[in-house]
Amino acid sequence: MEKEKHSLYYSPDYCRQEYSFDTTRKARWIADSLDRNPIDKIRLIAPPPLSLADLCLTHSDAYISAIATGEPEALAAAAGVGWCENTLTAGLSVCGGVVAACRDAVACGGVAGSLSSGLHHARRDRGDGFCTFNGLAIAARDAVARGLSRVLILDLDAHCGGGTASLIDGEVRITQLDISVDSFDCYRSTAQATCVLVGAAGEYLSTLDRELDRVGREWDLVIYNAGMDVHEGDCGPAGLDSTLIACREVTVFEYFRQVPIAYVIAGGYSRGPGGIADLVSLHRSTLRAAASVPRGLSHPLPGV
Repeated sequence: MEKEKHSLYYSPDYCRQEYSFDTTRKARWIADSLDRNPIDKIRLIAPPPLSLADLCLTHSDAYISAIATGEPEALAAAAGVGWCENTLTAGLSVCGGVVAACRDAVACGGVAGSLSSGLHHARRDRGDGFCTFNGLAIAARDAVARGLSRVLILDLDAHCGGGTASLIDGEVRITQLDISVDSFDCYRSTAQATCVLVGAAGEYLSTLDRELDRVGREWDLVIYNAGMDVHEGDCGPAGLDSTLIACREVTVFEYFRQVPIAYVIAGGYSRGPGGIADLVSLHRSTLRAAASVPRGLSHPLPGV
């Protein structure tokens, strides 16, 4: 039976980082937009933050210490969004939201989301590309630790998720499909992680269809990194507009309508003439698709 509402995790702590930039602020912009103009079936919930012990399963002690203390400064600020006393608090909350969304989606056999951003470039021992901690890898590892055996990370950010690929390497229960329009953080594809670069807007949806059919639907959980920086006004090729992106979102949720799926908001920047309003509208297309695509006969996994 279709779930009446699905949980979208968000806490003001997501935006506690002092450095003011789209990645550190847009969760609040989207949450505020939902207060003004709600999307049917979406319920905002505050997630529990991760613990330091949770982080240590994915990131190195030296890196976590740098984020906690600010020293050494170069390592603490390696993600590119500076460092402040709230950097650790924000990171624990953001990643806690990804984990909560994944657990929720599996528990209900449906869909859940988090307004988490700044994830897929972070590596074990450092941040990069506006990403402090890699919530995608953390949540996928949490899922397999709780008994899942087939977890797919679907990364449709404009840039490649090389950080995630490095962190799941050797964990055969986790697979990554990465379809990008920019070679930043590119990596060599393996049997476990596939990196596909698309150069033209006319090839984007057909590439997505082909790659989805290749990986199939037999997953215990899909973690969807829904980047909006593929837009033509951002990092994407001419012609990759909001209409194509909206089609992409529906395609993803339709394809995995019988699979537990957890989504996060990923890249996207207020560079165009519409600024923040247009960026928020693009991210809301993910929320609308998640809420409007009917769920199939997915059921919670027993014992998870």
